[in-house]
Amino acid sequence: MLDKIQHAVATVGFIGYLPYAPGTFGSALGFVLVLFTMPDDGRLFMIFLCLLVLGTVSAHNAEKFFGKDSGRIVIDELCGYFLSVLLVPKTFGYLFGAFLLFRVFDIVKPPPIRRAEETVPGGAGIMLDDLLAGIYTNLCLQIWIYIFAA
Repeated sequence: MLDKIQHAVATVGFIGYLPYAPGTFGSALGFVLVLFTMPDDGRLFMIFLCLLVLGTVSAHNAEKFFGKDSGRIVIDELCGYFLSVLLVPKTFGYLFGAFLLFRVFDIVKPPPIRRAEETVPGGAGIMLDDLLAGIYTNLCLQIWIYIFAA
């Protein structure tokens, strides 16, 4: 029973089982959730922390079943997207921009993202590359805000 719950968390329900681009759909879920619920940054941070803990544990255990950093494990994309929009205006433009930037950083994996993914084992490694992509995304948005929206 615990394995089924952990698999459901790691795959974000059915999303990890989609045949095409489950990571993109995991990130898209984050976009839609934030867009329609508009949580304040305090709430979003608490959700992020809960997902980080649950995601790390569930991804670690699901990896034993699905294989190393399986595409079925998408909790990392959801968690990474939430990190990417912390302290960012919750407008459609910023949230969608965060989605696009996050996907680029998650797919391209600029340094040190790829190295982190390759060297950190288990659930922590699965989560870490997406957290770094979320940080890169957030930094880009913060620079944009500083230059153009200040």
